[in-house]
Amino acid sequence: MAQNPPDLRPDRANARLERDLGTVRPGRQPTIGMVSLGCPKALVDSERILTRLRAEGYAISPEYGGADAVIVNTCGFLDSAKAESLDAIGEALNANGRVIVTGCLGAEPEYITGAHPKVLAVTGPHQYEQVLDAVHGAVPPDPDPFVDLMPAAGVKLTPRHYSYLKISEGCNHKCRFCVIPDMRGRLSSRPMAAVMREAEKLVESGVKEILVISQDTSAYGTDWADRPSKFPILDLARELGQLGVWVRMHYVYPYKHVRDLVPVMADGGVLPYLDIPFQHAHPDTLKRMARPAAAERTLEEIAAWRRTCPDITLRSTFIVGYPGETEAEFQTLLDWLDEAQLDRVGCFQYENVAGARSNALPDHVPEEVKAERWARFMEKAQAISEAKLAAKVGRRVNAIVDDVDDDGATCRTTADAPEIDGNLFVDRGFEGLTPGDIIEVEVDEASDYDLWGARL
Repeated sequence: MAQNPPDLRPDRANARLERDLGTVRPGRQPTIGMVSLGCPKALVDSERILTRLRAEGYAISPEYGGADAVIVNTCGFLDSAKAESLDAIGEALNANGRVIVTGCLGAEPEYITGAHPKVLAVTGPHQYEQVLDAVHGAVPPDPDPFVDLMPAAGVKLTPRHYSYLKISEGCNHKCRFCVIPDMRGRLSSRPMAAVMREAEKLVESGVKEILVISQDTSAYGTDWADRPSKFPILDLARELGQLGVWVRMHYVYPYKHVRDLVPVMADGGVLPYLDIPFQHAHPDTLKRMARPAAAERTLEEIAAWRRTCPDITLRSTFIVGYPGETEAEFQTLLDWLDEAQLDRVGCFQYENVAGARSNALPDHVPEEVKAERWARFMEKAQAISEAKLAAKVGRRVNAIVDDVDDDGATCRTTADAPEIDGNLFVDRGFEGLTPGDIIEVEVDEASDYDLWGARL
């Protein structure tokens, strides 16, 4: 399970939170700790909860011991994620004793209270008011209008120079392996004006890269009964592209209208980067997943995207060992990957998830076969990545600086999303750089997933 960086957890000292949020003031201020697990969408939920609490007069504690209560924002997508969430709850209970649980796993309160009956409250995903009510009950607020001031962008758990922008909740897909729609409901898109106001505030506060997230980004706005255009994501992309910062699109399903999104990337409005969850390539496997089963048409779409925007970076995730997956079906996936030549690839071994319809499918794949197929898939994906990065040696690329130390600057190119893709390490000409700077770099070395170069 993906977990937010360790220095964002209250069990680790976090000087940035203490500096930015003012965790110490004269007198006794009620304090709350936060453990945020799971995907970037959950991280945005944590930021919203902390922003509301900070505005009400709460301080944010970077340590369990310094908190009057701890909120654990859980992940519940896979059994392994549920286990890690329960471990985090147990750790917070042992260290603090007063724990409020929220997030995706909160949709199964009996599962949580059965393992940890001493938690103060359990709320589900994006139930902000219920979380606040639970905090008020456990630790009443003590606002002070003279010091409880919030920056326009609110509390952020990411570095200052990039931020996630959630544009919708829920999903209308019915993939058999996924329970997210059961947890988070059907698609509910935020008003475009509200999204743009948040984006503008982020830019005003110094954000240099906005990462657009949702469960289904390309479906944004299609749930509106009266919408200004057939596909509002195209309008939103054009508006975001006017802000003068990097804009990166995540979780874009390959609907046909994505072809109209790619020209916005080619024109420089948003980054030429598409994160698309293909999941598999064999039509029978996709049908068992209850996903669109048109791998050949997908290859045609990829070719069309690349004709329009030759520099586009394509990222995707796949599942191997799905129930009923034969060796022939898996080989089709490998052959498809050879032809698609995706730039960034992630892969998961199938897991049963409580409540998922795929659990009832016949012919589950043995664990050792899943592991062997995963290794073969990743070997091929690594070889593709290595060849693509080697082709960048000698080229000039734009990069955003994430961190600087005595040895150099850790950066990302337009092809790299934070924490999931590779890095570009600048070991010459990095003096004077600070996080958020956008620089030009000449690439002089490449590995399987990372690049090295010199600032121009």
